[in-house]
Amino acid sequence: MENQAIKQQDKREEEGLQALGAATHYRMDYAPEVLETFQNKHPENDYWVRFNCPEFTSLCPITGQPDFAEIRISYVPAERMVESKSLKLYLFSFRNHGDFHEDCVNTIMKDLIKLMEPKYIEVTGIFTPRGGISIYPYANYGRPGTKYEQMAEQRFATHE
Repeated sequence: MENQAIKQQDKREEEGLQALGAATHYRMDYAPEVLETFQNKHPENDYWVRFNCPEFTSLCPITGQPDFAEIRISYVPAERMVESKSLKLYLFSFRNHGDFHEDCVNTIMKDLIKLMEPKYIEVTGIFTPRGGISIYPYANYGRPGTKYEQMAEQRFATHE
């Protein structure tokens, strides 16, 4: 049992991961620095990674009222992939962050692009209605000069 724990610690250190397997510390302010990556073992393959985050919370920058959403993140990885616990901690860091729905979705996407440099990524926010209006912002990105740029244009054009 102790030998297994040592192997797990060595693997985390090899990947440079701090959050996975460690005690959870929730940040109460916007914290992109908590995001971590690990090496994609199959960068030659195109495949989707999807995260559904049904408990996202942020604050309205005008009223301070909480906004609730499901955030959907889908991406085609290149060399690096986002570690899921660090993503959870990152999304939690929006809890006291004041931004409009559209800004939250674009910020999440841009932070993940900067972190991983994916081939393709899209982020959707399905925000709970307030005042009788639902807002579902969608943002996507395809690596410039590649088929993923064309894919982003096509998916954006046909997104409802």
